[in-house]
Amino acid sequence: MSQRKMLPALLLLLPWLDGLALGEISNDFSQCLDFFYSQTPPQGISGPGYLQPICQRFKNQYHFASLYNRQHRTPLYSAYRLNAPDGKRPAATWMYEPQLAFSRASSEMQPFRNPVDQNVIESQAVNGDYTNSTYTRGHLNPSLHQKTIENREATFTLTNIVPQKKGSNSGPWSILENEVLKKFKAFCQGPMYVITGAMPYKSVEHRIKNRVSVPEYMWSAYCCPCFNASLPEAMRPLFPTYAAVGRNDRNSGEEIVPVNAKAKASVKGYDVRRMSLETLEGILTQRLAMPITLFDGQCQ
Repeated sequence: MSQRKMLPALLLLLPWLDGLALGEISNDFSQCLDFFYSQTPPQGISGPGYLQPICQRFKNQYHFASLYNRQHRTPLYSAYRLNAPDGKRPAATWMYEPQLAFSRASSEMQPFRNPVDQNVIESQAVNGDYTNSTYTRGHLNPSLHQKTIENREATFTLTNIVPQKKGSNSGPWSILENEVLKKFKAFCQGPMYVITGAMPYKSVEHRIKNRVSVPEYMWSAYCCPCFNASLPEAMRPLFPTYAAVGRNDRNSGEEIVPVNAKAKASVKGYDVRRMSLETLEGILTQRLAMPITLFDGQCQ
């Protein structure tokens, strides 16, 4: 893409890529680098503004990492190490990040209490944003990909959530999450690093209740640097990395993700396209107008 073409796109997307805001939460993920392959967060994301690294802390332990956009009240991505769950999905106790509202507050996520403090409401998404909306709370780091009950409970923070249509959340995207878990259990002989994020609309911004930005697409990529050397032939293109993009809007064009005309009516238009890591990085680089690398050295 030429610099002339990249500039208008960057200007449109700067509200999503508002740079790194300093805070006590985490300045640079230095406290939770273990959730990134080679202890290296995605490279190439830059710009002035309000992107806040969060080391997601719950019950005196770090569980995953999120790059949170304060202005849009959603994460740009969450990064984690996948582990097969040792139990069922816990009951949802939705939480928030106190330090987004008060810099000297507790470093641990906290459950919402009524009434919600106005500073919390102004600093991040709250449950009321999703009430009576047409969107579900879409996990970037799903509880399905976390081992212990504490790990799974920690995913229920709204700093790990984006507005996601039900047809996607419980349909094709859920199928993708289960597929990734099965690949991990069958073929990974070491850690699997996953980064899952949200892709904004290209031009006109969408929000729920004029507060929380809605992504046009969801995306995800994994890195499994140590895998079974005797992979079946069909599995070899899927290691050490693979990726996907899912539609979150039935009315979006098909240049990124085609629509399956034969899909059931309830999920038609929420298709997920599987692809190589290189293809995903190319899409993100073009859409976000900056050269993005998700895994250091391409997970080699």
